[in-house]
Amino acid sequence: MQELGSQKVRKISFEGDALRMSMDWTVEDLEKVQVLVESTDGASHPSSYHLGELVSEMEKGVFQMGGKPAIYTTTDICDGVAQAHDGMRYSLPSRDMITNMVEIHALATPFDAMVLASAGDKAVPAHLMAIARLNIPAIHVPGGAMGAGPCMRSNEELWHMSVQVDENKMTKEEFLAFQRACCPTCGACQYMGTAATMQVMAEALGLAMPWSALIPATNAEIKRAARLAGQQVMRLVREGITPSRILTRKAFENAIMIHSAIGGSLNAVMHLIAVAREAGIELTAETFDEIHRRVPVLVDTKTAGKYPTELFWYAGGVPQVMLELKEMLHLDALTVSGKTVGENLEDYAKNEMPRFAEMFLANYKLNRRDVIYSIRKPLKEEGSLAVLKGSLAPSGATIKKSAVDAAMQVHQGPAKVFDTERGAVDALLAKAIEPGDVVIIRYQGPKAIGMPEMFFMSELIASDPVLSRTTSLVTDGRFSGATRGPCVGYLGPEALDGGPIAFVRDGDLVRIDIPGRAIDIVGTEREERPAAEIEAILAKRRSEWTKPVIANKGVLGQYTRLARPALEGGSSSN
Repeated sequence: MQELGSQKVRKISFEGDALRMSMDWTVEDLEKVQVLVESTDGASHPSSYHLGELVSEMEKGVFQMGGKPAIYTTTDICDGVAQAHDGMRYSLPSRDMITNMVEIHALATPFDAMVLASAGDKAVPAHLMAIARLNIPAIHVPGGAMGAGPCMRSNEELWHMSVQVDENKMTKEEFLAFQRACCPTCGACQYMGTAATMQVMAEALGLAMPWSALIPATNAEIKRAARLAGQQVMRLVREGITPSRILTRKAFENAIMIHSAIGGSLNAVMHLIAVAREAGIELTAETFDEIHRRVPVLVDTKTAGKYPTELFWYAGGVPQVMLELKEMLHLDALTVSGKTVGENLEDYAKNEMPRFAEMFLANYKLNRRDVIYSIRKPLKEEGSLAVLKGSLAPSGATIKKSAVDAAMQVHQGPAKVFDTERGAVDALLAKAIEPGDVVIIRYQGPKAIGMPEMFFMSELIASDPVLSRTTSLVTDGRFSGATRGPCVGYLGPEALDGGPIAFVRDGDLVRIDIPGRAIDIVGTEREERPAAEIEAILAKRRSEWTKPVIANKGVLGQYTRLARPALEGGSSSN
């Protein structure tokens, strides 16, 4: 084993040893492998509230293998808590700030290895970005899944329930009772949103131990997985296995195949591109589209499907999905287990634990095939997302097509244009959004206001029995992983960059063609017009456009000044 970075620094930084020994360090500890044990532990939300218990196990694992752990924390925020107000503007920037803090923690000391625990929407991609950036032996520990709510329902339903209360279709007491019951444990939300998806991506990339993504947060197995990660990172140090050996193009292609099979969150496109960028690998949205065309959806989890995500782990989780996709995957890709994907699958097939985990499904009168379908009889023939391009989004846009009704796979309608989500929500509640409309919400991109998600508006549309079958939502902002219905996001270029979305006007005809992978302005004043005429009209509007001044201050201002386009990862790093 080569000389460790911590030992090199000790030869020139004599004060550091003295300062460490004022805490819990002994003289013997100074000679050990120094391991950063980092988490997003804190009281911010249920994805992070319980992580201290996992950190204790990670610490034990490092100690057991002869290393010296040091516990650091940078708490994340919750998209659910930040919903429907300006706090959502800070959500995506928080990803980059967490990444930066891990970098500061790891390099200012420095540490020889890392074990990072997180479960939330921005925390998991932040930790994966940090692992790629720092390239020291590292393992991610997924923080697990929240337990199922009553009748397998989950908290995203609160949005339309609140409208039902306002319309006297539900009593306030019923609403408050569901609000109290729907999030019964810690862990990531019960649907295959961004938090759950990114835990799966950590394992699919090879950065988390096999079968560790989405363990039910109340199950003792999650603590054993955390301790194992602490032990295993010490082996990675001794074997010289760094993230650059794991994060190859094959690893990212494997992850995208798994993303397609689980019907994963749209946000994973941006996050995986950002992780790849940190690893020095060029990854584009088109790669997602190409893979999603040939890899079917196999996993039936909420919100597009039936079951909460804890059942995904009982059904075998990522390894079971990998077994179904075995003929497609790069089985020679290295993982943090020190073994390849193929070798991990061989070990999984010999393991007795998956058989006992599956028995938990009997509690719900289900079996494995109810949750994870066979590749021979998939849940859906193609993957969950599509990349659209056209005169409204020359650089591309994305949609979770698996959550779109068949009748809305192609939709053309008049635009209703808003510069804020609040304006669109108010219009819907005032019944000003009509069946057939294409609702446009712009100036929501990374460079404008930090790219908040439009979940409030999307859920109101999806919950309306008429609008859900007739009305689309288009934005240069992003969507929650729980989003349902014909919602097109990530439009590029964004409005603040002078993308065509900035020039759309009420009454313009917008055509969304998911099978044709197109999104275009095809008319004005509710009348179709030739493409050349549309191009001339947009050029004229562009010449008359004045770029708005958006005064973002503090950390939000730092992020928006540096942010890259969403489909380039939305990152503020170089």
